Amino acid sequence: MESEISQIPAVFQTILDNSNQFDKLQEVFKNHDFKSVQILARGTSDNAAHFLKYLIETKIGIPVGLTSLSSVTIYATQLKFENTLVIAISQSGQSSDLIKYSHAAKAGGGFLIAMTNDGLSPLAETSDVHISLLAGKEVAVAATKSYAAELLCSLILVDYWLNQKPSATLVINQAKLLIADKNLVAKAVESVSSENEIVVLGRGFSYPNAKEFALKIQETSKVSVQGLSIADYMHGPISALTSKTQLFVLAQNDSDLSFIKDYIKQIRSRSPKIYWIGTKSLAEASEIVIEGAKTGNEIHNCIIDCIIGQRFALEFARKNGLDPDKPTGLSKVTLTN
Repeated sequence: MESEISQIPAVFQTILDNSNQFDKLQEVFKNHDFKSVQILARGTSDNAAHFLKYLIETKIGIPVGLTSLSSVTIYATQLKFENTLVIAISQSGQSSDLIKYSHAAKAGGGFLIAMTNDGLSPLAETSDVHISLLAGKEVAVAATKSYAAELLCSLILVDYWLNQKPSATLVINQAKLLIADKNLVAKAVESVSSENEIVVLGRGFSYPNAKEFALKIQETSKVSVQGLSIADYMHGPISALTSKTQLFVLAQNDSDLSFIKDYIKQIRSRSPKIYWIGTKSLAEASEIVIEGAKTGNEIHNCIIDCIIGQRFALEFARKNGLDPDKPTGLSKVTLTN
């Protein structure tokens, strides 16, 4: 896991060096009048799907849904997907429920783009267009570099939809800076206890990373962690907040955080331990800050800052005497029906 996190800047470079693989999308977007998008994913890739959903809705302006796989795998629904773009995201491209749904989507008239790390996988071969994540073989059960690759490939896909060429040199440079900081998460890891509740909050483009950060801790440290939209948190889960709660707030640099101020005031009234990932602009002196990327672009910062959650999960598992490469009950490829 540590080795694969360290490879993320190189993966970003490989994706950008091979961005011509996205050229085939120009004809797709030119020749199809898509009215909606459905994104097909599970697990870590489902968190990346939320990121792509935000990108398409904010940049393209058409509705995006996250597929309900059980509608096909359990209820055998015949889909009506004319003028619908289906984007499947999967590291392995092997999950049986994703494959079954992709066949149903195409049978229903949908156009399928698959983003996988294996161009010979069943999902890749089912697709109308395949985009390689180019992350190289990923051995650790907890996905890290493939998730980062999914975020960057999602951004480039939308760039091509807008007929724009990707320009993300700062993403590589800033990722290298985070990787090089050996004490990046040390203070937070030392402070957090697995005995008390951990909550990770984000909103907008930071929400997918909040979900993924929580998932990584769960996978590697065998503790239950909530990853939520801060808006959803205020609508109910905050009632469980206590002075023992350890609450991470994802607040990327270069983003408008005005909406968060009233939320934080209410949260602080319960006296939890608050940790900030991204900017220190709203932090109080007693709160720990893990400073994130500073590219001048909120979306680019979010792509890079996924490294912080991965590093925390890795080092937190080690602190708890666990092997993050051998999480209980998990394997690299999860086959769900």
